[in-house]
Amino acid sequence: MNDTPARSDAARHVGESRVTLSMLMGPTEANLNGNVHGGYIMRLMDEAGASAAMRHARRQVVTVAVDQVLFREPIHLGDLVTFTAELTYVGRTSMETRIEVLAQNLFTSATTHTNTAYFVYVALDPNGKPAPVPPLELTTPEEQAQWEAAKARQAYRLAQRRTPASRA
Repeated sequence: MNDTPARSDAARHVGESRVTLSMLMGPTEANLNGNVHGGYIMRLMDEAGASAAMRHARRQVVTVAVDQVLFREPIHLGDLVTFTAELTYVGRTSMETRIEVLAQNLFTSATTHTNTAYFVYVALDPNGKPAPVPPLELTTPEEQAQWEAAKARQAYRLAQRRTPASRA
């Protein structure tokens, strides 16, 4: 058995970052209509996405961007909600994760895709400064397509950062 840790600069496959988090939605997460609060779902999305990023970088990370989060369907009290997160893009210190959210009614087995969003994280060194992350190994056409789409999103984000905010 080899107990030598992997080199931090060695490329890592997309599947090595994949995280699945499942939670049963209880009364404390729901509003008066019996729907789960969107903010609570976003928090869990961030936890799943950050876990995937940390798994890849093997470092602490911070959230630096969240792309648009659209809730297609409500999540109800009693649903089993599954968050699946994996890396789609890696820069020098930043990583984009795709987080997909599914809600399942445990009595009917009906499963609903409620939303998908992209969160961006930056890896940190022990001093809290941005740290380099390993490359992402792409092995399927789907992973390559995700990478290309992520590159376009990253270019858009960077352009937005350079554009002065409009004053109201």
